[in-house]
Amino acid sequence: MANEASLAVEMRNIVKRFPGVVANDHVHFAARWGEVHALLGENGAGKSTLMSILSGLYHPDEGEIFIDGQRVVFHSPRDAIRAGVGMVHQHFMLVPSHSVAENVILGLQEVGLTLNPRRIEEEVRRIGEQYGLPVDPRARVWQLSVGEQQRVEIIKMLYRGARILILDEPTAVLTPQEVEQLFRTLRAMAEAGKTVIFISHKLDEVLSIADRITVLRDGRTVATVEAQQVTKAELARLMVGREVLFHVEKTPAQPGKPRLVLRNVHALDDKGLPALRGLSLTVREGEIVGIAGVAGNGQRELAEVVCGLRPVLSGEIEVDGRPLANVSPIVAIQAGVAYIPEDRIGVACAPNLSVAENMALKSYRVPPIGGRFFMNRSVMYAQARELVERFRIATPSVMVPARKLSGGNLQKLILAREVARTPRVLIAAYPTRGLDVGATEAVRQLLIEERDGGVAVLLISEDLDEIFMLSDRIAVMYEGEIVGEMPAEEADLETVGLLMAGEQANRRTVTQEQHGS
Repeated sequence: MANEASLAVEMRNIVKRFPGVVANDHVHFAARWGEVHALLGENGAGKSTLMSILSGLYHPDEGEIFIDGQRVVFHSPRDAIRAGVGMVHQHFMLVPSHSVAENVILGLQEVGLTLNPRRIEEEVRRIGEQYGLPVDPRARVWQLSVGEQQRVEIIKMLYRGARILILDEPTAVLTPQEVEQLFRTLRAMAEAGKTVIFISHKLDEVLSIADRITVLRDGRTVATVEAQQVTKAELARLMVGREVLFHVEKTPAQPGKPRLVLRNVHALDDKGLPALRGLSLTVREGEIVGIAGVAGNGQRELAEVVCGLRPVLSGEIEVDGRPLANVSPIVAIQAGVAYIPEDRIGVACAPNLSVAENMALKSYRVPPIGGRFFMNRSVMYAQARELVERFRIATPSVMVPARKLSGGNLQKLILAREVARTPRVLIAAYPTRGLDVGATEAVRQLLIEERDGGVAVLLISEDLDEIFMLSDRIAVMYEGEIVGEMPAEEADLETVGLLMAGEQANRRTVTQEQHGS
């Protein structure tokens, strides 16, 4: 690794303010040539803001930036890329209908009036081979997997001459195999002398890839440490400011009567193909049933048929004996069904509405907020402030648009809204996806509290550690069916993994009759 004198980038006393919040408060950050440097922190700690300043997207209110020892001022991302700084954002900035090569050169003034497509494609192919980023230069972006699209974004920056590459939460949308491939690429780039800045909140990944780690908390620099000299628990403490429990303490479940019952349910997916194929399942009051399965095996459709968002072709759905198949979402809400969707922005909230208005999305029709002709906004704001305090949602005000909250605080908002209605059934789809350790701990503890309060919780997750940690009973989905079901204390990773792969799809580990399904 490079010595202390060979700093690739140094940011001194960076301050960035937004209305009602100081995102970066006199932050100091320095990365060396030839290293992978992780920028770690909770959701909303100021990581992305700091790197958006380094990449020219934002201009700091105070502070200085030095690249290779020279002071620089960036007015745009174009200025940053000229200085060798490129950023791959969490949400890719590609044109789906264009080819890989066309996306790579898009916006380059140096291309000129005439193009040499073959030369560009060869250069894209060469960069891909050099850094282990295999992608067809002639393929259209819409034809590529998410992992391949990320490779295009990295190649785009390398094509532009980036020597300092910033990746914002790069593993959030990747499979484990794609993560391994990405890490090999990042290591190869560092060995070639480039600097890789890796923004993340995932402790295990940071410890496996980084040479050094800078931790931000509440917009301030907490520490910069050598990755080999720090533990996961120590990093979590630096991030959150307290000890973090990586295992949720819970008492044995005391299941009561069947609360959510599905019998032989059939439903189609968005393409009109079978998604649920005779699915039967029971969730009792006071228990968490975890649904394990590879994505795309009907989990989303299962959640949506219970919540009234997707029609049922045949079969029965009941909550406390009340038929709910093919009812409207309003009827499902009135029956006591709460829903935490996997898509926070697109489904779970109205991003441009305020925090208070989002809190009231399921209660504005009824008193005390709903009136005969008008909403009682003073009551709405008062209730929102109470929930913000109760669930420790970090927001300057309940008047702030929901889109300005960090991922963890937005998820807390959604949870607060759902559980404030004292539901009978809670459908939690990937409730901790993309959350930092502190927010993950809070969400998991809340699910346990709801279970202990008598709620029937249906937990859908691809995180098997989470499934095993929280569930009282585990059911495995494969191609729209429950192919295995067992008490959590009797489950093991090998059995669940085989069921998820469909290798034992023709027999159940435990019969539904034994466990009330």
